[in-house]
Amino acid sequence: MGQLKEEYRALMDRLDHHAIAMPRPEDQRALEGWRELLEVMYTPEEAELASRMPMVPTSLRRLARRYDLPEEELKQKLEPLCDKGLIMDLVSPKTGDAKYLLAPPVVGFFEFSMMRAHDMFDKLAVAKAMDAYMHGDDTFAREVFGHDTVVGRAMVHEDVLAQGIPEVLDWERTTRLIEESKQIAVSHCYCRHKAEHVGKACDVPQEICLSINGGANFVIGRGFGRPIDKQEALSIVKKARKLGLVQIADNVKNEPAYVCNCCACCCGQLSSINDFGLKAVNPSGFEPAHHPDDCKGCSRCSRACPVAAITMTPARAGGQRKNALHPAFDSELCIGCGVCATTCKQDAISMERRENPSHVPENTIERVVRQMLERGRLADLLFDESESRGAAFLNHAVQAITKLPPAQRVLASDQVRSRFVQFVVKNAPAVEA
Repeated sequence: MGQLKEEYRALMDRLDHHAIAMPRPEDQRALEGWRELLEVMYTPEEAELASRMPMVPTSLRRLARRYDLPEEELKQKLEPLCDKGLIMDLVSPKTGDAKYLLAPPVVGFFEFSMMRAHDMFDKLAVAKAMDAYMHGDDTFAREVFGHDTVVGRAMVHEDVLAQGIPEVLDWERTTRLIEESKQIAVSHCYCRHKAEHVGKACDVPQEICLSINGGANFVIGRGFGRPIDKQEALSIVKKARKLGLVQIADNVKNEPAYVCNCCACCCGQLSSINDFGLKAVNPSGFEPAHHPDDCKGCSRCSRACPVAAITMTPARAGGQRKNALHPAFDSELCIGCGVCATTCKQDAISMERRENPSHVPENTIERVVRQMLERGRLADLLFDESESRGAAFLNHAVQAITKLPPAQRVLASDQVRSRFVQFVVKNAPAVEA
């Protein structure tokens, strides 16, 4: 039970070199889910093909050399996997040329498998296998969320920001992410769709999660979502806030790929906080400020908090004989989403600047470099079967390495053991953590 079939082992080994892998769990139920996932989603032939795919975008011409196949023949073989979301084809809006990569589990084929209402997968089998693997024990949760650099960051509800707050940057505003997006798509929420198939559905709408920029291009191109304009996207954001949902975006400042509208009951990120005690979401740069004179002690904020960061405690105001309940905020747990302030009918909570905000990577390359470094896989990112990734990619990766704190630069040098990278690390300018 739980043994992976021989034809899937090379693929699992390949996936284990991604920034986020699929580690083998100990729990028997989780182990069965781990095994069944690949067998349901990939045919043996697809698994063999995918096991040789690169983990960064690569041209069809280079892939054809790797597989020793004519370009058109290889493209036809890749098409079914792209339709499933198992391989991603990222098409340049300018040239129309596609680059291919092996989709990671997260953010990747886990999400794509449930972003359509109908698919070529057995949805029930996929949902059951995912639920078993993700919730049977904490193995996968710790792989995804047990390190400093996580995949998502909380976005504050902008309409509850305190008056006179210092400048709010564009990348901190969901509305600005939408307004500046080159393309937008809306899809079914993978988490809620999965929950529906295993009998754990909530009543929050499913078609509510947004892909933006390059992420939207892929989602639309492969039918994982439908294109929408900015007005509809902003309307979805407004609706989500009224429903008390948490907005979680791609954990980068520039060119984020998605903005999800998350509920605590279904969301994999929020449930990893609540069930496993992991810091699964990068907090926003804001935190709640309580205004006790306006507070009625109704506990709406405590009930609405998606990560149980608010407890109601008895307190006696001056001149009163009885204790009244007032919220106490746990700053370590709080992700700065602003749901508590949005829920409060008395305007007794507003969101103010967090004193020591968390680091947000500049772009996807920096995020992935940090994630690979934290997992001891940086060399896997830079080199693939002794083949260099190419000058353009290495340039971006090296730039990201030079911006790391000194201790992480040394770690990068140790992992890669490259004279060039060691030279870069030694001569990089000083930066703060």
